[in-house]
Amino acid sequence: MRARGYGRRSNGISMADNTEHITCQEVVDLVSDYIEAALPSEQAALFEQHLNFCGGCMNYVEQLRTTVASVGALREEAVPADVKAELLAAFRDWRRT
Repeated sequence: MRARGYGRRSNGISMADNTEHITCQEVVDLVSDYIEAALPSEQAALFEQHLNFCGGCMNYVEQLRTTVASVGALREEAVPADVKAELLAAFRDWRRT
């Protein structure tokens, strides 16, 4: 099952044909918005152009899509209470840093 988001490939524009590009770090920073189809179209096109030429980032995006789909399929009652408490604490502490 594919998570909601843009396609994996751009419209064929090569990096050589376009002076604008994004870095691998920017892919990491933007990936959530990309998967949720929340990037402006020009930024999404640059993101996809990067994926055309960077297998590592393409794999990263696909792994995140798989993770989102897997986690989205979990039902709250399937998560043991102690695990849920640990996860909530971890994310609560993460937001403070």
